Amino acid sequence: MLTELVGRSHVMKLKSLIAGVALALAIQTGRGQDSTSKPKENIFDTKPLGIQMSIKMDGPFMEPADLQIVCLFKHKTSGDTYQGAAKETDEKLNGVLSGLRNRGEFIGELGETILITPAKGTIPARRFMVIGLGEEKDLSLDTLREVGRIATREAVRLKASHVAWAPVIRDEGNTSIEVGAGDRAFAEQMVSAYDTEKRLQAQGFAPEFSIETFVIQAGPAFFDSAVKQVGEGIASEMSQISRRDTSPYTPATK
Repeated sequence: MLTELVGRSHVMKLKSLIAGVALALAIQTGRGQDSTSKPKENIFDTKPLGIQMSIKMDGPFMEPADLQIVCLFKHKTSGDTYQGAAKETDEKLNGVLSGLRNRGEFIGELGETILITPAKGTIPARRFMVIGLGEEKDLSLDTLREVGRIATREAVRLKASHVAWAPVIRDEGNTSIEVGAGDRAFAEQMVSAYDTEKRLQAQGFAPEFSIETFVIQAGPAFFDSAVKQVGEGIASEMSQISRRDTSPYTPATK
């Protein structure tokens, strides 16, 4: 009888120990999921022209934006490079990006755009835009500045309140421009172009509309540099904007 009681006690202790370990593992797993469920994001303290701008560590296939924008080089007949986020985005869009390029229906000339409505269940963005970068050999900071202006004007034209942009230049195999520097060039001209849009609206030359959030997407290796340089770029551009001519674009009419 005593042996039986001791045996039962041992089994109960063992069950209790197993349950405790299972609970600890469950808590630890839950903590791990919580820490990875939300991508790292730096939201800038300043809200230039009313826009909440941020650098976010996610990809163009992850953001629930009204408008998701990426850039692609001019199509190469020898074959375009898709790796990392560029490859995964094309795959999640069921190959529409590579299909358009391989058929010569989206060339990717500098400033060329194409707008896609993602199929249900592919990516969370409502609309997806590609802006051409032109010939890869000609890539420069001025290229990214032009893309910044185009992205802003297209977002306003499409009335996209929540916008995200991923350059995916590294994911096309190009390393000629430091990512933070390219993001800064883009952000500066994005803010500059948006200021012009708001001035046109204020003077009755365009319908009222405001972008609420603008996310610049960056991979883990480039996140800190993007935060630093985009922050500096925003401050510099806002200083330039404060010195702009504030007089009307046209003479007052009687």
